[in-house]
Amino acid sequence: MNKETLELIGGIIAIIGSLFLLLGSIGLLRMPDSYNRIQAGTKASTLGTMLSVLGAWFFAPAMVGKFVILILFVLITNPVSSHAIARAAYHIKVPLSPRTIVDKLKDKYSADSDRMAYKKKVKSETE
Repeated sequence: MNKETLELIGGIIAIIGSLFLLLGSIGLLRMPDSYNRIQAGTKASTLGTMLSVLGAWFFAPAMVGKFVILILFVLITNPVSSHAIARAAYHIKVPLSPRTIVDKLKDKYSADSDRMAYKKKVKSETE
């Protein structure tokens, strides 16, 4: 393939990645609570970033190693960081949407046990 064709393919892939990023940002506005926003933003930003980087690879094929490392980094860190943020939000009792039907963590973390250490720490610091 000639260079112009590769650049055209790369541009199309990068535009598709940008569209996923746009849809993810729209999802952040439309979702009802923090947990759904985290989920929508993470999935779209992971795929959008990976496609954008893949599209850039067609413009600079000599940097394939850096692009692979970047894609792997995004693929690993985005889901892990969003999981940690959502878990922290659940532990500090960020409310679920009224439309939420299932709360699988409700039985796992009772209201008293997960907050006792925090309450004791705050109480001891204020005294």
